[in-house]
Amino acid sequence: MSRRFLAGGAVAVLAGAAAGAAAGGAVRCWRKRGMSLRLERGFAALALVARGGARYAGGAPRLFTAAGEARQQLRQDLALETAQDVAQTLGAMKGVLMKIGQMASYLDEGLSPAVRRTLSRLQDSVPPMSGELAAEVIEAELGERPERLFAEWDPEPIAAASIGQVHRAITRDGRAVAVKVQYPGIAEAIAADLENVALLRRMLRVTAPSQDVNALLAELKERVLEEIDYRREAASQATFAAYYEGHPTIIVPRVLPELSSRRVVTSDLAVGAKFSELEQWSQDERDLAAETIYRFVFRSLYELHAFNGDPHPGNYLFHGGGRVTFLDFGLVKHFTQTELNPLMNMAKNLCVKNDPEEFRHSMEAAGFLVPGAPLTTEQVVEHLAVFYATIRERKRLTMTPEYASSVVRRFFDLRSPVAEFVSIPRSYVVLQRINLGLFAVLGELEATADWRSIAEEIWPFVRGPAATRIGEAEEQWRLSRREMVR
Repeated sequence: MSRRFLAGGAVAVLAGAAAGAAAGGAVRCWRKRGMSLRLERGFAALALVARGGARYAGGAPRLFTAAGEARQQLRQDLALETAQDVAQTLGAMKGVLMKIGQMASYLDEGLSPAVRRTLSRLQDSVPPMSGELAAEVIEAELGERPERLFAEWDPEPIAAASIGQVHRAITRDGRAVAVKVQYPGIAEAIAADLENVALLRRMLRVTAPSQDVNALLAELKERVLEEIDYRREAASQATFAAYYEGHPTIIVPRVLPELSSRRVVTSDLAVGAKFSELEQWSQDERDLAAETIYRFVFRSLYELHAFNGDPHPGNYLFHGGGRVTFLDFGLVKHFTQTELNPLMNMAKNLCVKNDPEEFRHSMEAAGFLVPGAPLTTEQVVEHLAVFYATIRERKRLTMTPEYASSVVRRFFDLRSPVAEFVSIPRSYVVLQRINLGLFAVLGELEATADWRSIAEEIWPFVRGPAATRIGEAEEQWRLSRREMVR
């Protein structure tokens, strides 16, 4: 099935990669432990692509005879049907395959708004488990059924994600909380997916063709296995909540460790508008929310030395005035200062010093570019400058959907002469989600700001003055934190 099968093609190719790997890889692993589960999940992917092929074959005669706008509409109809099937199938399977489906949902080039909205269901809404199953998990983990453990318990979930779902509850001391419960059997399903190496390799080659798939697969395995243990997620969320306590616009719900465990994490209940509602607010409100998301991502990276690896619409709640609640800390990557230094050098050399040769040297030193590659420095800068386009000058710029798409296109551009000499070291694999996630979110909001001046506030090598009202409030918060430390 070719990339021309649908507008954009990524959905169909993703399904085809899953099926092709499942058909070959599953049989080769027959004797391995847990093969029945791998077969079940592999053949579900096989059925997905078979339905896509049948759908295309059935529509081929109409595509052949149609012309112009009629043909384009038929292609979009086929794309929408296939996207709906992918969202439903991978959403029901959950686990690693769903996460790769989420990655594919960022591949928006050529996709209609209807197709993109359908794929976005993989980001914030998947089929839930029953209330009774959730209660059984809580009893097994915390020793009591939720009806006894909490003063009030809502068996209907309020949110669902790749490995768990969230319920409302009231604690015995009257505190409103959100209880995230892991799906029973999800650990086994993830183990089955991770052992289906051929399946994952092919799917990752679709969603990240320009990357070292081995490094990406190793990083994905490590991060996903960490995510299964909610104790790690609770610890990460507690770290972010403590750091951002009292922040004027960034809100991270506090964790209740006494009501959390390996498969349950309980935190303060957060309520607010979803991303789809924010899109209906004024542009000023969207700009403020976007600025807070931007600040959260990069201040966390440079000061907390941590990056929440899921910057997608389902992980935010909005309250107006730029106030945003950040949810889901299951996929957090922690960095050492040694790992952060190359990132800072790259931004400093290109954006602050405006020294292309030093930028190239810092790329090589960090392992992003093969040393001595037969490329001019101008080619290197031209290929990578799109990622820095919003922060090279101090001026107000709008993050348009077209810009977000250009970032994605450049990331996956295998035709560029630079592509074969560029790779992402394993330490930075998760950071790709800044490009694929953050820019997609800000582009969807068509957010406008002086991103360079905001970046200068955050960059440790600049420490610029406050550039916005949020920046001024944030500076007061930072001063108060220093006073508290003293």
